[in-house]
Amino acid sequence: MAIHIWRVSAAVVNLTALTVTGQQPKPNPDPAPIVQPGAPGQASKLLTPATAFTPAKAPSQADISFMQGMIMHHSQAVEMTDLLRTRSHNKDLRSLAERISISQSDEIKYMKQWLEDRGKPLEMDGMGAMNMADMKGMSMPLMPGMLTPQQMEALAKATGPAFDHLFLTGMIQHHNGALIMVDDLFNTAGAGQDNVLFDFATDVDNTQRAEIRIMQAMLLKEKR
Repeated sequence: MAIHIWRVSAAVVNLTALTVTGQQPKPNPDPAPIVQPGAPGQASKLLTPATAFTPAKAPSQADISFMQGMIMHHSQAVEMTDLLRTRSHNKDLRSLAERISISQSDEIKYMKQWLEDRGKPLEMDGMGAMNMADMKGMSMPLMPGMLTPQQMEALAKATGPAFDHLFLTGMIQHHNGALIMVDDLFNTAGAGQDNVLFDFATDVDNTQRAEIRIMQAMLLKEKR
């Protein structure tokens, strides 16, 4: 009986020592949230990988292709806004372009994380690490609405009001292409069932529709 009591006491001592010395496992901190600016007039949203990236079911190939394609699509939009910083003096347009750049840059991070968390490649087959400059002269089709290399070259050479016009018409074309991509996703059987992807694609649709209306109003103002 004495031996049994000693063994229990020793166990209590060991547990107490672990508590005192702080050897208990510490939870891993959650990843920092990504802020997705909302559509004009709407509040921003927090895209939190720790809570948002747990898939309810395996994504379909259409889901994966949508995210991969939209990364490339968004990348060109960011490239267009980078050009605007040195080629336009239109304050309203520069403010809108800055919002587009921030929003789509954050969404690129979000889409990459979505793919990585599901063990999927970030690029479509055959794309590798190519950028927009690498596509010049290639026959590979671009995502819907993306500017051709020739359109991007013309935009890069323009300045002032001529640049503003090309930027607005080009970005409206670009945004309309994103709407087509969302529509194609939701019209594909079995696609868009991932709740996170559904919410994301819906937000893209709503945001870009609102921005199209703003840019169309800017074009009308040009004609006055």
